[in-house]
Amino acid sequence: MKRTALTAIFVFSVLASLAQDYTKLTAAFSDSYAKEKSGKYAEAVTVLKAYYDANSYEFNLRLGWLTYLQGQFSESTGYYNKAIELMPYAIEPRLGAILPASSLGNWDIVIAQYNKILAIDPNNTVTLYRLGLISYDKKEYTLAYQLFEKVVNLYPFDYQSVLMLAWTNYRLGKTREAKILFNKALLYSPDDASAKEGLGLIK
Repeated sequence: MKRTALTAIFVFSVLASLAQDYTKLTAAFSDSYAKEKSGKYAEAVTVLKAYYDANSYEFNLRLGWLTYLQGQFSESTGYYNKAIELMPYAIEPRLGAILPASSLGNWDIVIAQYNKILAIDPNNTVTLYRLGLISYDKKEYTLAYQLFEKVVNLYPFDYQSVLMLAWTNYRLGKTREAKILFNKALLYSPDDASAKEGLGLIK
């Protein structure tokens, strides 16, 4: 009986301690959001670092974002990579890690992260579209076509994807398909200069 009573007291004590900790953590996160909104990124980081737990996914993800906003790209990468290590199947830290990598011009890392995201979520349209843009800029039009086509099949009236699929078809010499898609883009944005330019290039 005594052991049961002592166990109950211990459990209550632990729960009370956890509740108190979460109250402090919630306040710290709230303060960091307020400071971020005011553009005080360094202060937002300092608030969270006072309670930093290396094994907390939430801390690492949040600090990855805030240090990125500060322009501390290497530090940001470290936090995002830690978040990925803690939650390897999560998409958000990989999208986060792409931010400092692209700012540093590390395009191999950017592409690798996008490919890892697609391995986890093959229909992630944000990743498909962005990887399509990179492929298009590299003049890898066949790959860009595959990526943009998949987005358009999932979201047939997505303006940006329809427009980019139109341009990719044009680059591949598929002018009939390109014309149809440029016209579809104009249904979404009737005054779009890019779609009109594309149509003007097709004889």
